[in-house]
Amino acid sequence: MTNILLTGSSRGIGAATFAALEASGASVIGQATAATATALAADFADPAAPRALWDAALDRFDGRIDVLINNAGVFEANPIAEDDTIWVAGWERTMRINLTASAELCRLAVLHWQARACAGRIVNIASRAAYRGDSPQHWHYAASKAGMVAMTKSIARGYAGEGILAFAVCPGFTMTGMAEDYLASRGGDKLLADIPLGRVAQPEEVAAIARFLALDAPPSMTGAVLDVNGASYVR
Repeated sequence: MTNILLTGSSRGIGAATFAALEASGASVIGQATAATATALAADFADPAAPRALWDAALDRFDGRIDVLINNAGVFEANPIAEDDTIWVAGWERTMRINLTASAELCRLAVLHWQARACAGRIVNIASRAAYRGDSPQHWHYAASKAGMVAMTKSIARGYAGEGILAFAVCPGFTMTGMAEDYLASRGGDKLLADIPLGRVAQPEEVAAIARFLALDAPPSMTGAVLDVNGASYVR
């Protein structure tokens, strides 16, 4: 059985991915800010949280994790007109939760697989914003997701020879709580007009791709970044 650690598993893309992985027969431990029946508690605003989560998941899995999926993240407005201290704090909070915590978990995963001399997979849920950018209030969000994509490519190039694979998924708007709030604040019809498909993605669509990358994608796909944005941004 494949042992998978999935962050941000309590709602939206994370919850859909958890369900898809379980339906495929994988053994999954999730992460949320509060413990649940299926998730360990970890608040990634705390620098100690990634290591604590990794150790707790290893304990649950009797010392073996095969796949890491980094999905946890925040999407919080940070207008440039804010006071300097507030703006920098907002930037650093988003980077800590979206990118640094993911990087720490990726590092622990790679070291784990190297120590065991075994293969492993990382799937990082990034964003269309990594390539297209985001609103004037969300520099930090776009930068964190671009960093996640670059990190994924670096891991793929650096460790493929050891059987350690890395993939990224870049959703556009997805019908989660974060996207619903953003659509409402920016005028949903106008934003939807920018999506040739005519609608935002459903969490289950992104989850299907994450499940494929975690369990079935051929090794030669390592380093791939897959878009899920209704053709609103094509590369």
